[in-house]
Amino acid sequence: MILVWDPFVRLFHWTLALSFAVAWFSAQSWEDLHVWAGYGAASLVALRVVWGFLGAHYARFAQFVRPPRTVLAYVRDVASGREARFIGHNPAGGAMIVAMLFTLAAAALTGWMLTTDALWGVRWAQRLHSGVSHLLLAMVLIHLAGVALASFRHRENLPRAMIVGRKRAAEAGDVA
Repeated sequence: MILVWDPFVRLFHWTLALSFAVAWFSAQSWEDLHVWAGYGAASLVALRVVWGFLGAHYARFAQFVRPPRTVLAYVRDVASGREARFIGHNPAGGAMIVAMLFTLAAAALTGWMLTTDALWGVRWAQRLHSGVSHLLLAMVLIHLAGVALASFRHRENLPRAMIVGRKRAAEAGDVA
């Protein structure tokens, strides 16, 4: 077993998941909690962006952000059942991280906009925030499906790895 996910990445991941869940479930019932969960998520996204440039090897964007052609080739390999196992994030996972970070930032920004005098109660701004939030929920569900599929295909408990930080060391054919 090797250490892949450093403590910051693991704490970030689970705290962000909790922040999103709290924001989602408090949206219609507890406005103050919803707002604070959104500020928490926005702060976490900002910290993760910094860590993406300064953090440990597998946390760095340079390690897991790949060109669209590589992501599409990987998705084709997944569809055909012949995708490689990656020690860090696979190309589709890396693309999803970037997409979720941007979408989380958009949700936080549109949520904050709703607290300004200019957009307080403005219907299109509320719809935009709601739409971005629903898109984010769909992305989370796709992320969970991808984690489940990769865990099954590679016989590796990825949720556990995101708790303890360790994964099985690279074997022949794996991408380190």
